[in-house]
Amino acid sequence: MDFMQNIIRNAKKNRKHIVLPEGLEERTLRAADHVTANDIARITLLGDPDAIRRKAASLGLKNIENVNIINPGSHPQKAAYVDLMLELRKAKGLTRQEAERLVEDPLYLGAVMIKAGHADGEVAGAMNATGDVLRPAFQYVKTRPGTTVVSGAFFMILKDKEYGNDGILVFADCAVHPNPSDRELAEIAVTSAGTTRALGGFEPKIAMLSFSTKGSARHEMADKVIRATQIVKETAPQLAIDGELQADAALVPAIGASKAPGSNIAGKANVLIFPTLEAGNIGYKLVQRLAHAEAIGPVLQGMAAPINDLSRGCSVDDIIKMIAITANQAAQS
Repeated sequence: MDFMQNIIRNAKKNRKHIVLPEGLEERTLRAADHVTANDIARITLLGDPDAIRRKAASLGLKNIENVNIINPGSHPQKAAYVDLMLELRKAKGLTRQEAERLVEDPLYLGAVMIKAGHADGEVAGAMNATGDVLRPAFQYVKTRPGTTVVSGAFFMILKDKEYGNDGILVFADCAVHPNPSDRELAEIAVTSAGTTRALGGFEPKIAMLSFSTKGSARHEMADKVIRATQIVKETAPQLAIDGELQADAALVPAIGASKAPGSNIAGKANVLIFPTLEAGNIGYKLVQRLAHAEAIGPVLQGMAAPINDLSRGCSVDDIIKMIAITANQAAQS
């Protein structure tokens, strides 16, 4: 069973409740119809119910009638959600008037629904920028206790099964944090290990990447990776991790044995932690295009509940996959 088949099978088992704030967006509607028809998750769409049903009918979608639809402007929980928002943001000076306005924004409403326990996760971004999706999430859902860094991981599904875990590699951070400190980089590594187990179903073997392997070059950027590796070894000694490693030393057994003899990770890594967002984003796109790999993600890590951001160029299939992944994350939280 391949990666996504397993993700969808697990989602069907748990039937988590996923809210989709972009209720009138065509790809989102098609994805909601498919997810509902195949019993992958319970779906709530946010938007004007009549407009959503008309749009669904024009697209020939038959299963939207079985989807919960909430009108952000008028619904029974609106006053309670305003009170919750005021409670959570009173220290930030949020006024009732502002809360009443924000709760009618589907992205804010989705986040508050999750905080109130009325939904398990959210998928958005088909028509909204990443910052607009994440801002309400950071303000109301917030990070997991003990976590300070939100990051984005990609599952890279390679045609060549020689690398990673039978051709599956996890890349992080490729989406959120531009230049993490050593402690933040360590936290990204630990969080990525959890994502690997929860969604990939295999034990992480983590390589902390650099342009240097075991002191082959001296630079403050390599030193950051060395310190981050040591922090993980001290705070999460159960994890299999090594660094600093160049990418070829992390992935190719012969090169790993030559450059990092005695390493339990060199040549065997299935989780690659990049030193900066720049490196991670460039790296995953190069592998995606040049190796014709499937890039599934970004899967946001570190939130108290799963909220995942889509590319505005996403396909219907991308949204379906992300709904299933979000359902799996919710089942693990």
